[in-house]
This record gives sequence, C-alpha cells and structure tokens, in this order.
Amino acid sequence: MRAIRAEGADKLQAAIRALSAESRYSRFFSGLRELPPQLLDRATHPDAKRELQLVAVAGSGAGEEIIGGARYGATTTDGDCEFGVAVVDQWHGRGLARLLLETLMRAARAHGFARMEGYILATNAAMLGLAKRLGFATIQSPEDPAVCLVRRDLGTVT
Repeated sequence: MRAIRAEGADKLQAAIRALSAESRYSRFFSGLRELPPQLLDRATHPDAKRELQLVAVAGSGAGEEIIGGARYGATTTDGDCEFGVAVVDQWHGRGLARLLLETLMRAARAHGFARMEGYILATNAAMLGLAKRLGFATIQSPEDPAVCLVRRDLGTVT
C-alpha cells in the first residue's frame, strides 16, 4: 500500500475498468467505466493539504497492478473529510478494504482532520458492516434514502 503516483494514471484506469459494474456503481454512484480526464488528473495529483489517495498494489515493476484504492478529501466543514474505497472484485473478502480505510483514517487524523464521513449505498451491506466495525455511526442521508451517511470522530484513531 502506498500513495498514488502521478505516473500511475494508466494503472488506476485499468483498476477502475477491472471493477464489476456493481462495484463501480457502489463506489462512484454511477455507471462510469473509467475516470474522465479531469478526475483522473485530480486522483493522481492530490492536493496534499486537503486530499490523500492510497492504492493497494500487487506485483512489482512493470507487472505492478493497482488492486484497490482509498481516498479522502476535505469537505466544506472545517476539520471534516469524506472518504471513498474500492477494491477490485477478485480481491474482495481479503481484508483489503479494512486495511485501506484504517490507514486512511490514521493519515487523516495525522493531517489534522477531526471527523471522517462517507456516503454508502444502503444496499452495500459489506461496506456498511465494515464502517460499523470501524466505529462509524450510520445516518440516513437527508439527500437520498438509497444512500447512508457514515460518520466517525477521528480523535480515538490509533
């Protein structure tokens, strides 16, 4: 696991293409098949004061592939950040999403964020379960009943 690198754009796109349609929808709330150029540039060039993009990789050198990713970005509320996590389907069930999110939480706290939140489809039982196990409270989203908002104070993250 490491921070994304600017030269990782092609590998990040390959990872997004490798997600099933259901996994892409769960992560992006849309049927996109790859990131548009503007979002890809933002993902591979995060603003270090406001964002972090982690990737989990398998292999090394030219054979390295991105198999998962997690990011946070500052919200408009001071001290808050929003997270997103995705893992390539063939790597589901191995604890990778948990490792990515725990690492992301520690990094966000170390960078001065006090709270982390995320939007999860109400049908995404696996991610809602992970969020609950990691201490996130679940709130019905005021914007859409098909989406849950999870929120956690980062003060006790170690």
